[in-house]
Amino acid sequence: MAELRYIVDDVAAAATFYTQFLDFTLEQEMGAPFAIVSRGDLRLWLSGHSSSARRPMPDGASPVPGGWNRLVLQVPDLSATVERLRQAGVPFRNDIVTGPGGKQILIEDPSGNPIELFEPA
Repeated sequence: MAELRYIVDDVAAAATFYTQFLDFTLEQEMGAPFAIVSRGDLRLWLSGHSSSARRPMPDGASPVPGGWNRLVLQVPDLSATVERLRQAGVPFRNDIVTGPGGKQILIEDPSGNPIELFEPA
């Protein structure tokens, strides 16, 4: 089991996004501060504004959503997945990119955290 933490602006919106669009299961929800969703051997921790993960660092920097490190989810048919998510209004950072290993595209959760959808070659 792998576990990953994402900083999110709205825990309920993030949990709904991952369960509704990306086939995650809600395991635990603690309201505004925190939720855990899972998919296969992955548990994704969603940390809101009042969670301990959002406390400022010693230098005063505060953890925020976004960036470029990302969760990668394999999908069997990237084109069909992209079409379904576009119809649902999910934001995309780019168009499908094809490389030697397969095809990929980046979407964003409600807080702007990137998720790579990947279809192996």
